This record gives sequence, structure tokens and C-alpha cells, in this order.
Amino acid sequence: MSKLINGLTLATTLSLTGVAVAAEGLSQKDLARGLLEQGLAQGDRGVIMDHVAEGYIQHNPQAADRRQGLLDFVDFIQTMEPPMKVTPVRMITDGAYTVVHQESEFFGPKVIIDVFRFEDGKIAEHWDSIQDRVTETANGRTMTDGATEIADLDKTEANKALVQALVADVLIGGNIEKIDTYIRPDYRQHSPYVADTRDGLKQFIAYLADNNIAFGYEKVHLTLGEGNFVFTQSEGIYDGAATAFYDLWRVEDGKIAEHWDVVQTIPEEFAHDNGMF
Repeated sequence: MSKLINGLTLATTLSLTGVAVAAEGLSQKDLARGLLEQGLAQGDRGVIMDHVAEGYIQHNPQAADRRQGLLDFVDFIQTMEPPMKVTPVRMITDGAYTVVHQESEFFGPKVIIDVFRFEDGKIAEHWDSIQDRVTETANGRTMTDGATEIADLDKTEANKALVQALVADVLIGGNIEKIDTYIRPDYRQHSPYVADTRDGLKQFIAYLADNNIAFGYEKVHLTLGEGNFVFTQSEGIYDGAATAFYDLWRVEDGKIAEHWDVVQTIPEEFAHDNGMF
């Protein structure tokens, strides 16, 4: 998406580039994409001023709070070499929240999941998790390829309940024997260090236990869904360190068929007092 030129509004630019704009204004997905691609990657401060609330609450550890903190962070991003690049791959919206699964050039190749909360038509709060992009994965897939089409909108709540039950039973409760209840045998895995299929997930969990690598989810903060895609934001422990787990699940015929994640160690120092959650 090109920079704004000669005073064109974000809505006009999105229309010219083929992004659908509702008659009553931009959708949450349009605004999230515009902030990432234009506001951050291209340093367009006007996009931020127009579409981010002044009291914006920030959870990214490196960026200061409020809209001014985001503007200052954008000034920092513009000094990066090579320049920041954002490529959204999947987007889902659930009520006031929009989730963006993206590839990025941000101090090297990264995979990021962003969560935006909207209030009164503006972006009011932001969370993210950032991980180095791994190219040689245990499953032979990339961290972002796979299905993208949103379907089964009538099953959103049932799919969210399924994923919530999996996380509670298996990832928090440790009931590994219940994996078969929730996950298809041909489960497609995109987490870079986990082998493909349902058995691959079981083998990974067994490996962690056999090697005394501390792992477990402790609390789920957000569960968001749109049709066949469900996102969970959780915190827990990985290899003994406090960790943020951002998981994206695709559900098919009542069982989980595909999984992506972005896992980030929670730092000790933040540019604000909001924490990662």
C-alpha cells in the first residue's frame, strides 16, 4: 500500500488500492492494516493522528504509552535499516477486537500477531507478540502458510468453546490424553519446533517432559474468533521463563485442524506500566 499523497485520506487510498471500504467508514480490519502498513512501516503520522485514540493503551514492551508514545516509536522505526516492512497474512475481527497475523521485517525477519481494541471508531489499545521467523521448521511448513479463508461464521461461538476447552484441559490442565478429543489426526502444524500431525504435538510435549523443560500455560487473557479461526492470548512458562503465547487455531468439522503461534519471552523492563496483557 502506497503512502498518502497530496492530502488523500486513508479511506480514499484504501479505495484506490482495492480494499473494501464500508459506506459508513473504514472497517476495523482496514484501520488495523492502515496503522501497520502506513502508520508504522511508512511513518505516516497523519494516519496515527486520525485513527488512534489520544489515550491509546500500549502493551508492546518497547513502545511508550498513549498516542504520543506511538508517534515517538514511529520516529524510531524510521531510523531502521533495512526499513520496516509489514505483510498481513490473516485478520479476524470479534466485537471490538481485531487480530492481525503478519510477517514483518523488523530488525530481521519476524512473525508477529497484533491485537487491536477499538473504541468509538478509533484504535484504543494494542497487544502483540513477536518471534524471529524460522525457515527450517520441524514440520516442513512455514510459520505463516496454510489456510486463510474465513468460513463457518455461524460456528464462531462453538469453535471458541472448543479451543477454550483444549487450552483448559491440555495446555493448562496437563491432560495430554485428551488431545485426541480436540485435535484431528491430520492436524497441520506451523509452530516451528513442533512436528506435523496430532502425534507430532504429543511427541513434542513428551520431549519437553523427558528433558525437564518447564512448559505450561497458566492463564488465558483473550479468546477471540471469527468463523473457523480462533485466537487465544495466554501467559505461562517455557523453558523456565515467563512467556507470552499467542495462538491461532483453525477449526474444521468440530475439531482443530491447523495451528500457528507466536511465542515471546516476557521481558523484565517495559516502556510503560501496562505489562504485556
